[in-house]
Amino acid sequence: MKIGYARVSTDDQSLNMQLDALNKAGCERIYQEHASGKNTEREELSKMLDALREGDVIIVYKLDRISRSVQDLESLVKRFQEQGVEFVSLTDQIDTSTAMGRFFFHVMSAISELEHDIIVERTKAGLEAARARGKRGGRKALEKKKIKQMLALYDSKEMSVSDVCEAVGVSKPTLYKYVRKRNDEKNGHSKG
Repeated sequence: MKIGYARVSTDDQSLNMQLDALNKAGCERIYQEHASGKNTEREELSKMLDALREGDVIIVYKLDRISRSVQDLESLVKRFQEQGVEFVSLTDQIDTSTAMGRFFFHVMSAISELEHDIIVERTKAGLEAARARGKRGGRKALEKKKIKQMLALYDSKEMSVSDVCEAVGVSKPTLYKYVRKRNDEKNGHSKG
């Protein structure tokens, strides 16, 4: 069975172009989704994956409609292969039932792994070079004056947390980190 999967990120976007292409490709069933590709819990994708049977063909308009990343796509295609399901991307002209389609995924996998390794190597080299110059990684600690100001504004309860953060120029997690640190220190002193 030819099964289509169409996705747009928001409710105000239209699936029409994808649906037209999937219908033209002969899809007998089309799963339609309004969800961000970053969202790992995509209900219609999960339903489709659960319904797959050997011999099915998954058809998408474009690769980025079904996957969040190269790794995600590799994982899906591997699952399809294990289930005896073929995969077709219309716009990208990929068809895993062909030798070229399977080759594409092997090349893509190798490129993804290479890219990851290069990023890791560059990061390590950059950190080593910085250490050799006496620099340490990480963010600079806030000045004590700024911490006092931030905590005083927070304690006054005259401003919202967002307003305090904006006034001092810190993020909410940073503010809460210093509030926790102060509370831990107070509790530690009262116990000791």
